[in-house]
This record gives sequence, C-alpha cells and structure tokens, in this order.
Amino acid sequence: MSVNVIDASPATPAASHVGTADPIAVARLRAERRRGLRRTLRRSLGNAGITLLVLLLLWQAIVSLTGISPYIAKGPLDVWTFLVTAPKAEANRAQMFPLVGQTLLDAWIGFVVGMIVAIILAIAFSLSKAIEAGVMPLVLLLRTIPLVSIAPVIILVTGRGTPASVAVIGTVVVLFPALANVLFGLSRASQQSLDVVHVFGGGRFTALRKVNLPGALPSVFAAARVSVPGAVTGALLAEWLSTGTGIGGSILKFNAQAQFAQLWTSIALITLITLVLYNLVQIVESVGLARMGMATGR
Repeated sequence: MSVNVIDASPATPAASHVGTADPIAVARLRAERRRGLRRTLRRSLGNAGITLLVLLLLWQAIVSLTGISPYIAKGPLDVWTFLVTAPKAEANRAQMFPLVGQTLLDAWIGFVVGMIVAIILAIAFSLSKAIEAGVMPLVLLLRTIPLVSIAPVIILVTGRGTPASVAVIGTVVVLFPALANVLFGLSRASQQSLDVVHVFGGGRFTALRKVNLPGALPSVFAAARVSVPGAVTGALLAEWLSTGTGIGGSILKFNAQAQFAQLWTSIALITLITLVLYNLVQIVESVGLARMGMATGR
C-alpha cells in the first residue's frame, strides 16, 4: 500500500508571496497619503488666509468708515505697530503674550473637560434611553439659560478664581454642540454591521465598541472643531466672571484705563489664535480620517 505524501514546500512563486505586501502598492499608498496631506495643508492654509483677509478688510472698513475717533478705534496697522515696530514693542509683547497664554490654558481646560463629558454622555445616552430622558433636559436647560445668570452659582460652588470654575464654565459652553455632534455620529452606524455583531453573539456594548464608536469618529472631529471657538469663548467668560486673569479679565481693565491699543490687540490676538486652532484641528481630522480610510472629501 502506498501513501501519497504532500509536498509542503512552496511549489510556485505565487505561494511564496502569500501574506506579504506588495512593495509597489505600499509605496503607492504612502505617496497617495503624502499627496493627500499636502492637499489638506494647502486647502487649510488657503481657507485660513481667505478668512484672515476678509476679517482684516472688515476690521479696517469698520475703523475707517464709521467715523470712530482714531484715539479709540485701532486698525490692523495700529496693532502691528503696537506689537512689532513701536519703540516699546518688546515691552508691549511682554505685557500681552502672558495674558494670551493664560487664556489658552483656560480654553484648553474647558475644551478637554467639555469634550470628555460630551463623549461620556453620548455613550450613556446610546446605551440607555432612560439616562437620555433624565439627563438631556438638564443639558438643554444649561443651553437655554444665559451663562451670565448662572455664573454666580457656579462660582459659589466651585470657588472664585479656581481651575474648577474655569472648567465648569468652559464645559457649559462646549457641552451642547459637542454632545449633539457625537450623538449624531453614534446614531449613523451601519445597520448591516450591527446585525453582524448581533449574529455572532455580541451585545449592545460590543456593538457600540466595534461599530458605533469607530463610525462616529468624523462626528467627534466635527465636535472638536466646533468646540475650539466655544472653548475660547468659555475661557474669556470664566476669566471675566471668575478669575480676573488672562485676556478676559484684562479687557475691562484696558477699557477702564483707556488703553485702547491693548484692548484692540487683545481682540486681534484671540481671533487669530482661534482661527489657527480651528485649522489645526481640521488638519488633524483630515489626516486621521484619511489614515483610517474614512476621509470625508471636504
């Protein structure tokens, strides 16, 4: 009796390439990613440049055409002179930049806390309709009540000038738009993918982890983009109402002391930084989604 022995050695060249990546395809993919990144950078820089140009033209038009006294109204060239070409420009920068740094720190606190709370609430709402029915009215209440009217209560509870007050005020500003975007993303999961998870015995939490959360990444990035200006606004409010530091706490002082160059410079710096941060988030979004094969095509 003879036994047929199967030769396990690779008999054909094709078999030896099974499971190995094609170097040409890998190089082509990397080149495509680099081109996509360059396109994203050019598009973001172009959009930012157009926005900045429009803002500068509107700013100069308001200063020039409204008849406001040049002593009070400062245009873009006045701010440039104040920060760059004036004899005391170095001292002016030393006065303004620490204020901007403090406002950025406060905005970062509000942004991070607000995004974390929004994502946690969105996940909880997706897992339990009872939680959504109980908590969502409170979120809507915080959205509809003017923040200035509830700020004294927030400051009384968290303490005046504390990081907790900055975090709470920033979270109130950031929370609702971020929560709405994340909830929208979680609700757009593919029903076919959810059915596959359920067929293989996965529960609601598994479906959320495997399908809903990855599919919601574009909406999470959209929430982050929307939250950047909101976080800066929340930081300014917190500094004005609670800490008295940063740009928000200094604007009233500049106005009261007739330091109008500092006042207009503060507004210009905050606007410019907000525009830069927004575009940075947009670039990170485009790169991250492209690497995951989820490019939005914007």
